[in-house]
Parts: sequence; structure tokens; C-alpha cells
Amino acid sequence: MQLVRQNGNSAAKDDNSRVVTGGRGTPGSARGRSRRRAIAAALLAGFLGSACAAQDPDGHAGATPQPGQNAEAEQVEKADKAARQAGPAGSLAAYVDRVKRAQAARAAAAKKWGLAKTPLPAPQPPTVKPKITTRKGFEVEDGESLPPVFTAVPVKEKIVFLTIDDGAEKDPELLRMMTDLKIPYSAFLSDYVISDNYGYFRKMRDRGVSLHNHTLNHRYLPGLSYDAQRKEICGQQDNLEKLYGKRPPLFRPPYGNYNVDTLRAAQSCGVNAVPLWAAEAFPDHMEWREWDQDLHPGDIILTHFRGRDDWKGSMPDMIRQVMKTVTDKGYAVARLEDYV
Repeated sequence: MQLVRQNGNSAAKDDNSRVVTGGRGTPGSARGRSRRRAIAAALLAGFLGSACAAQDPDGHAGATPQPGQNAEAEQVEKADKAARQAGPAGSLAAYVDRVKRAQAARAAAAKKWGLAKTPLPAPQPPTVKPKITTRKGFEVEDGESLPPVFTAVPVKEKIVFLTIDDGAEKDPELLRMMTDLKIPYSAFLSDYVISDNYGYFRKMRDRGVSLHNHTLNHRYLPGLSYDAQRKEICGQQDNLEKLYGKRPPLFRPPYGNYNVDTLRAAQSCGVNAVPLWAAEAFPDHMEWREWDQDLHPGDIILTHFRGRDDWKGSMPDMIRQVMKTVTDKGYAVARLEDYV
């Protein structure tokens, strides 16, 4: 008998294991880099605090726009070159300067797009990714060797991950907004709703967004045979590789429903992990899976490509809502693929 997991708005609590690295080391070692990042974080604390304090009465950051992307990239490249010549101390100074510039540009973008507060910067990603395991209560029979199913990444930092499903709404304002704000997100795409405009998601890919698998036709997978599930999952793997040049390592089953055949089929065509979600974002509210109705380090946030026909607002409205929640709670949005 196959075990079906139906992952709605409730689940048992569990504690995720965490991987922590640190300590002293030589300037070029992983430990040395970790130490320099810690020093950089301390140096940046005063800067970020003053940036928050500089917001106007409406909550907008009072920063002026930065030069265009090309000019800024040239400045950063020059700073990095000088820093390399100056050695480890110069590298640290360049890192601090780079973060300052990025946060100032983000503050201007936040004001432009009507965010209540400037999004917080995510920390540097780990040199070694944390070990991901299936969340307790989400296991399937004989599933130890199958891709892990999880709702959060085991981290200590106050970061969360934003994911967007299906692909029905293709709002050009979303592309411009997320590019300006430099907020990372991952897209899980179903072919039946993206097929009318593959080019939109090519533009998204070209902006650094990772495109992942959400099946061909968004069917309820546990109701299908193994072969039918494999067609849905592997067919979309092939499709996305052909369209966008990369075979996705991540897969999200429609509705969060799966069984052992789902995971076997996904693994057979290159899927390494199955991220679900701990919270869901809408333009006017958030919905929570966890018992305390709150965010936690490493939580994955789900939302959808939707517009005013389905929601009480647009996709930019949704981003404003989710970022207000995330920032008010002291979290930053990090890039999922840097951790999984």
C-alpha cells in the first residue's frame, strides 16, 4: 500500500538539524573567510542600523538612486581589483563597500516600488550547503534513499526563501520590480500555463531566477500510476531543459501531494530535492502551516503567479505584502539554490 502525504495547512511540529561552521583560519581558508564575514557583519551593523533609522515618516528609506547597473558593476570591479592588491584587509573593505552600495540601491528601489521598509540584506551563502533531510511526518515507505521532502532549510540565520508556483500570470511589472529590488526567488513552472509565453520565463531566467519543475499539467499525482506520474514529472524536466538550457534539480508536486511513486519518478529524471512550504503569501494576507503562525529561520514561502482576476491585488501588491511581513519580523530573503 502506498502512503500518501497531503500537505495542507497543518503538520506536526519538528526541529530541523543545523550545520554551523566557524573558528579561526588562514586568510585564504574557509575558516578565514567565515571569520572575515563575521567581522564584516559587525562593521555593517552600524550602517544597516543607520539606514533603518533614516527612513521617512511613511517608512521609506531616504536614499538617492545609484548609478545604472553597468556603472555600478564597473565601480565594484575596480574596488575588487584594488582590494585584491591590498590583501585580506582590502578584500574585507571591498565587501563592506559592496554591501553598502547594494543596500543604498535597494533602499531607492524600495521607495520607488512603494515598500513599507527597505528589505534586509541576506548574509553570504555558506561555503558548504546544509544537509537536507525529509521533515518528520512527511516520510514515505522505503523513502530513505529518495529525494528529501521539506518545508524549511536547516539554518541559524534569520533568512527565508521565496518561491512562486505555476506561471499563469505573466506580469512584466514583477520582472522589473524584483530586478530593481534584487530580491531572490525561485519559480516552479507547469507547462500547461506557461506554454502561451515561454519568453516571459526566459527573461526571468536571464535575470538570475532559477526555474524548476511543477509538472506538465498540474495533476493530482497520487491518483496516477507510476508511469503516468513519470510522464508528468520527467516530461516537464525534458521540456524545461529544452526551453531554458538546464535540467531542474528541484521539484514541487501540485498541491503538495505525493506518494512513494512520485519521489521515485522524480529521482529517475534528475530531481535531487522536493521543497514544499511553511507559509503562503497573498496580496492581502499570509497563511501559515506552523502551529505558532509565524516565520522561522529557513522557512520556505509559497506564492503563485496570479493577478487581479484571481486575487485582491496584483503580483507587485503580493510582493509588498510578503516583504512587509518578512522585514517587520527581522528576516531577509535568501536564494534557495545557495542552500539546497
